[in-house]
Parts: sequence; C-alpha cells; structure tokens
Amino acid sequence: MPSYDYLCEANGRVVEVKHRMSDKLSSWGQVCEKAGIEAGNTPADAPVKRLATGGQVVKSSSLGDNTPPCAAGGCGGGMCGLGGG
Repeated sequence: MPSYDYLCEANGRVVEVKHRMSDKLSSWGQVCEKAGIEAGNTPADAPVKRLATGGQVVKSSSLGDNTPPCAAGGCGGGMCGLGGG
C-alpha cells in the first residue's frame, strides 16, 4: 500500500499515512484516524493538503547550508551532475 504525506496548515505538522490510491483524505481528523495518532488541539475538520512526495519529506532547512545531497556524497559523490563532486 502506498504512503502519502499530508500537511495540516493549522498546526504545521506533516504526517505520513498509508492508504489506497483511491482514498481521498481532506481533514486532520481523517489523517489522524488513518495514521493512528491523536488529533490533539487541532480541530478534526481542519483541512489538509496531500504533498507530492509520496513519503520522506526533506525540507531545505534540514540540509543546513542548503548544499544539495549529492554534493555531500548522497548520490555517488555528485555523479548526478547537480553537486560539486
């Protein structure tokens, strides 16, 4: 079963959820139910957006100095042509 990342702008959280491709989740409550987590203080009807990542969100801030992963040896020492290797 594929996994999808959902962003709730009301609380800034990104949650990975596994579900069928035909399932359409549109609220924080639906995401929490599928993920098996508590909704917390966020209203269950708060809208969510499915991110186009399919899992494993990498934010640019997590790269530190914004060096592409391949420049740091993440894809064979820069062999993809994006880095400085």
